[in-house]
Amino acid sequence: MSFTIYVRMKKPGRQMRKDLSPTSFILDRKPKTTRELLLSLTELGVKDYNARKDTGQILPFLTKEEIADQATRGKVSFGVHGGNEANPEKAAENTIQCFEDGIYRVFAGDEELTELDARIPWKEDLIFTFIRLTMLSG
Repeated sequence: MSFTIYVRMKKPGRQMRKDLSPTSFILDRKPKTTRELLLSLTELGVKDYNARKDTGQILPFLTKEEIADQATRGKVSFGVHGGNEANPEKAAENTIQCFEDGIYRVFAGDEELTELDARIPWKEDLIFTFIRLTMLSG
């Protein structure tokens, strides 16, 4: 049995818009806790990355010309294809560590999920929002 969830991903700054459309993800099962949600999405991301990494479609919305143009400006570091397979165990560890370190925040509707083992407050039409925080230095 599969279960579909909807997720918005945001990054504070100029690109942060309230009108970002949610993306659907099909999971093997309905996650009960924040930890299960994060690990399910990480597993899905690793499978997707490993399936397309050698096709030259890591970022399918950028053409080779756009990548080359951005590279000349020193902005693109993800244009290399055919790298190593993503390791599911390391990706899972990294996901949990980043959550614990506050690198990103997760909201279920308007409610922030702050504890890994807290139950997800499921309700109809729930949309998750992930906000990646940018650390400043200097």
